[in-house]
Amino acid sequence: MQLTAQIPNISPLSDEQQRQLNQVLTTLNTQQLAWVSGYLYGLSQSGQQPVTTTTTSAAPGGSLTILYGSQTGNAKGAAAVIQKQAQALGLPVTLVSMADYKPKQLKKESHLLVVVSTYGEGEPPESAVDLFEQLKKGKIGKLEGLKFAVLGLGDSSYEFFCQTGKDFDGFFAKAGADRIHDLASLDVDYQEAAKAWGEQAVKAIATTLSAGGAASAATSLAGAVQSAVGHSQYHKENPFPARLSLNQKVTGRDSTKDIRHIEINLEESGITYQPGDALGIWFDNDAALVDEVLALTGLAGDEATAQGPLRAALTRHFELTRLHGGFITGLADISGNAALKDLAGDKAQVNALVASAQVVDVLKRFPAKLGAEQLVSLLRPLTPRLYSIASAQSEVEEEVHLTVGVVRYPQADGTVRSGGASSYLADRLAEEAEVRVFVEHNDNFRLPASPDTPVIMVGPGTGIAPFRAFMQEREAQGAEGKNWLFFGNPHFTQDFLYQVEWQRYVKSGLLSKISLAFSRDQGHKIYVQDRLREAGLELYQWLEAGAHFYVCGDANHMAKDVQQALLDVIAEHGHKSREEAEEYLSELRRAKRYQRDVY
Repeated sequence: MQLTAQIPNISPLSDEQQRQLNQVLTTLNTQQLAWVSGYLYGLSQSGQQPVTTTTTSAAPGGSLTILYGSQTGNAKGAAAVIQKQAQALGLPVTLVSMADYKPKQLKKESHLLVVVSTYGEGEPPESAVDLFEQLKKGKIGKLEGLKFAVLGLGDSSYEFFCQTGKDFDGFFAKAGADRIHDLASLDVDYQEAAKAWGEQAVKAIATTLSAGGAASAATSLAGAVQSAVGHSQYHKENPFPARLSLNQKVTGRDSTKDIRHIEINLEESGITYQPGDALGIWFDNDAALVDEVLALTGLAGDEATAQGPLRAALTRHFELTRLHGGFITGLADISGNAALKDLAGDKAQVNALVASAQVVDVLKRFPAKLGAEQLVSLLRPLTPRLYSIASAQSEVEEEVHLTVGVVRYPQADGTVRSGGASSYLADRLAEEAEVRVFVEHNDNFRLPASPDTPVIMVGPGTGIAPFRAFMQEREAQGAEGKNWLFFGNPHFTQDFLYQVEWQRYVKSGLLSKISLAFSRDQGHKIYVQDRLREAGLELYQWLEAGAHFYVCGDANHMAKDVQQALLDVIAEHGHKSREEAEEYLSELRRAKRYQRDVY
């Protein structure tokens, strides 16, 4: 349950402190609020100060703001490390998500560090879209006097590597801001390089900025609460050893999709999550796939590596199912294979291979005898996979549910390749077996604070997951707000995920409307965006009545098509020009009434 209590006006806090503390409190559930109240009471009794910012005498004045735009939590984590580096030097520093930042505030900043990821085809993460667009269109105006630096995170196997970081760097320079440290564009193995960049950037800032008491005082209380908000001791680097309690196929026997309902037991973890959060899964690579890689490279598996014996390292520490361009070019250099060298020199061919093959497919096509260190030097570290949580703790308590589409794609030689984490959960993990998990909080995909606010949910395929959590939470709240679901998949009889549950919600009245798009059940294909246009007038009326609009699922196609349909609906039924419709949608985004969880 979201809390809407405000600090009373008789509070001894300044207006700015009250505003910041209220902003934090509205994000807490009852359990988290109880924890924070105890934490702050303990501080007041002991006379200690929360460790947030170190205050010393002010010199030139100003303060440092660190803005992050994160899709999977990496940029958020890197920004938090840099915040600690700034605090260690005694700098007044504030860490803010771009989703919670008013773009016009840039005019008031003196020093700014931006940490931002890139996803899809060179696009900004969801939390960064509004700030990105405002800067791109020049709506902020000149930013002379602002000192800035940008850290970009990305994946070099994609064509538009770190494009969002490069764009932000260019936007600030064009607006007349002063680049205080060079742009960094870091790949998936970014942690050490990001830490080094942060140290250098913070030192560069420290030469023009000394700790300022006023800025520090304004943020210390909110910072203390923010750092204390019931986040578990378990996280990406320290996952909880949970247990798989259920693995159930929820698509029919003749479905073209293999989708599983997964239930995981979190007992004794103390882990809390909210509807809209994601669960990170650490997985082991398939033993048969590891054997195939070893055989193709002429290795036994017992060779020593920095991560332990080679077989164990390949199983638990390195990516085998996600190919990247560096593997292809690196193997070409080591092997001396002329055909592979030709391919590696053609960027289009490399990108095509990365999109359609795995490490083992390259080794089959271009055999090469490798040493253990040569092999691991070509591989990337394994990264956990994030899945939208499909349950609310108000309903399932110490469990967490997922809706997992198992990735399987046939190769030309008749073999079938599978996704690393999805096949691990579906095929290789026995019930009651241990699975390493952590929660990735997503404050940019949240139910409205008021249970009376109407909600529109668009979630085809496995994008249905967070909306199952939303409905469980709305039911537990006794929410009076109307709820409208748009769901699509190929066939009604094979692919209507959680059909019985949705029918129950319709019958009870909790789900006010359900619009279904089963694309292959008729001669012409029908998708959720078609249903949006068909219901355009009523959809626009809901938006005008204050509804929040949510989208979850495929970023590259579905989410773009849905946004296009939404703009068409706003333009037609709001009698607006294209530009006015885009501004209407931007206003919804700024008000956190248009939220997307896309991947």
